[in-house]
Amino acid sequence: MIGSLLYLTASRPDICLVVGVCARYQAKPKMSHLLAVKRIIKYVNGTINLGIYYTNDTSKDLMGYCDADWAGSLDFSL
Repeated sequence: MIGSLLYLTASRPDICLVVGVCARYQAKPKMSHLLAVKRIIKYVNGTINLGIYYTNDTSKDLMGYCDADWAGSLDFSL
């Protein structure tokens, strides 16, 4: 599972940090690590249709929002 998520980090930089933390424990994962990976996969599945849409209008303003909580903010106590 981690290998697939590491591959996704090339196109999804929003998951880089938490996937890297989970990758540290892939040799001997605990239940909390597997739950974090499951949560990352749910996040990726839920945001698969999101993206940036550019139009040809005269407005040059780009507004962005980010609601990243690092997979539930487990305080990196994995």
